[in-house]
Amino acid sequence: MLTERKLTLQQTPYVKCATIYSDPDVTPRAHILYFHGGGLLYGSRTDLPQTHLLTLTQHGFIITAFDYPLAPAAKLGFILEDVLASVNRFVSNPQAYTAHALPYYLWGRSAGAYLCLLAAASGSLSQQPLGILSYYGYGFLTDGWFNTASRYYQTLPAVPESCLDALPHFMHADGPLDTHYSAYVYARQTGRWKSLFYDGREKYFFLQYSLRLCDKLPCPLFCTHSMRDTDIPFAEFQALCQKYHAQRFIASGDQHDFDRNESSPLTARLLNATLRFLETNLPDDV
Repeated sequence: MLTERKLTLQQTPYVKCATIYSDPDVTPRAHILYFHGGGLLYGSRTDLPQTHLLTLTQHGFIITAFDYPLAPAAKLGFILEDVLASVNRFVSNPQAYTAHALPYYLWGRSAGAYLCLLAAASGSLSQQPLGILSYYGYGFLTDGWFNTASRYYQTLPAVPESCLDALPHFMHADGPLDTHYSAYVYARQTGRWKSLFYDGREKYFFLQYSLRLCDKLPCPLFCTHSMRDTDIPFAEFQALCQKYHAQRFIASGDQHDFDRNESSPLTARLLNATLRFLETNLPDDV
């Protein structure tokens, strides 16, 4: 039985919430801290498919999905600090999330995976995770794809720059598709994506907000990706896996978030591979 509980974590500088998913009929084994995707410009903490929630909670994993502030109202440095604060708050105050202190994993999809990887690589977590689940994530390890116009997005109807005027200018965490997705399409069509979430010098972007100088992560890594991903090139996935010796799950096809198809056998196999990774890395006493 899946249960859901919402926590309000802070009111300023934006309303920040978390949603906790669990199965009260199953003994909890570990916590999974989840961060959603959306290119840092859109998305919601409640985007996890029901199949994912049921599968993982039925195997004893409690999932906490966090908000984080969205660009361009928030820039990348602030977004990362917010993610670090969420994880460290969980570590220092676990009773607010669960009845028992539990070890934790990080899980992100797309931009959320990028933030999880940066957080783990930063050295700023008060307790390291047991592992990281990177669903079609990235670390800006390869050149060219993120600051040039995307061939795929240029096949879609052109989105004008004025779409940015529709975005809230105040800090916020919820970015619905009908109001925010057009900003991402515009950003990828024009090659302006990075400029919407980072406005510092190029050198410091690669030093501080890529994984290029991080030789080793503090925990095991699981990565999944589509071979013809329309958003993040497969070469980025290959570089990530090679650099950190990741356990990998490769999907044939061209969908970025291919696991949104809950009835697909591919999604079922991905969730089984995810469970194997989680269970392999649990401490013996859990």
